[in-house]
Amino acid sequence: MGLSDRLKSGFSTFTLVFIAVAIVINIAVGQLVSLLKLPIFLDSIGTILVGVLAGPWAGAITGLLTNLIWGLISSPVAAAFAPVAMVIGFMAGICARYGLFKTWWLALVAGVVITVFNAVVAVPIRLYMFGGITGSGADFVTSYMLALGRDLFGSVVITVFTSNLLDKVVSALLVWGLIKALPGRTTSRLSRSEATLS
Repeated sequence: MGLSDRLKSGFSTFTLVFIAVAIVINIAVGQLVSLLKLPIFLDSIGTILVGVLAGPWAGAITGLLTNLIWGLISSPVAAAFAPVAMVIGFMAGICARYGLFKTWWLALVAGVVITVFNAVVAVPIRLYMFGGITGSGADFVTSYMLALGRDLFGSVVITVFTSNLLDKVVSALLVWGLIKALPGRTTSRLSRSEATLS
């Protein structure tokens, strides 16, 4: 059974469409931020949204497909970080299950939790595949830390955690706001879809 067959058997058509829309949002916003060389990513808003509304596995698949497609289209670096994107989506779903998207301040906590798990996966990829420099706006932090005399490992850990902390907290708060703005019928359809996978 191929990936497309597994997706169809595991998720409703509505959820699959939602995942596709989220992937487009991720790539469009992420590409814009990358072109502007901002020290923030904002390329996981769709992934977090799917994770929160459709569950951890839907979030993980959204993250994985986003980065693989993005890697094929324009940025091989994005494909290398596909495992990180999966973790972001999965942890967003777990945070939602524990009620961390019910208020704005709990969403802020969710952003911190996602950042911690994100960093655990991202630091080794950034270090061992790219030597600490990936061409993103966050490289400025790494260069600054190295100039201050920190070793490469410490510089990368600080870069990944600080740039992702701001990014994931902002993304989680944006997702919380989007969920509040979505019609109840939409969120309930996605929640029912997740319930069939639990």
